[in-house]
Amino acid sequence: MTLDDLVARAASLVRPGRRALLGIAGAPGSGKTTLAERLVQRLGAAGDFGVAHVPMDGFHLADAELDRLGRRDRKGAPDTFDAAGYAALLRRLREDEDDLVYAPGFERVLEQPLAGAVPVPRSARLVVTEGNYLLLREAAWARAREQLDEVWFCELEDAERVRRLVARHQEFGKDHETAMAWVLGPDQRNAELVAATRDRADLVVPVMR
Repeated sequence: MTLDDLVARAASLVRPGRRALLGIAGAPGSGKTTLAERLVQRLGAAGDFGVAHVPMDGFHLADAELDRLGRRDRKGAPDTFDAAGYAALLRRLREDEDDLVYAPGFERVLEQPLAGAVPVPRSARLVVTEGNYLLLREAAWARAREQLDEVWFCELEDAERVRRLVARHQEFGKDHETAMAWVLGPDQRNAELVAATRDRADLVVPVMR
């Protein structure tokens, strides 16, 4: 399966008169964002239709709210996101009634969501969204899945996935020991939860090193 194959499959979701939504799921560090960015770049360069990238990470709860809820020590778990808000945004994008929709983004240096950071114009006929929990069956996550035409699952061998995650945490300020503890603790628990949703995907995408 090549990138060309994936680009063609994503493009095939677009139909006249309706906006298409493609989800990309996978464990932390599996390459979801990289795949989404490559798809958007290739499809945008082709110029056949507009395309937008809307990450799920913009729906992280702010640290202040995680502190209030007592969930800061497991940031990134399903209940540390505004899943209902994410589902509502996807529904709004699917309904395609607005000339411009603003989605939240996520600032990795601050590790905080940023409101109104991602503009999605009416010309975007394909929206690519990615995140860990697109295939969960619980409550609002299931409502989010209902808005998506397809969900693909990024799969990467664990050793490489862990290496990438540790490097990412270090890049954004954690020392090696702290990064390893987080990757093998909260991140690993989340990865195991996500792995259990693999069989619900429309397509499994093996990610190469």
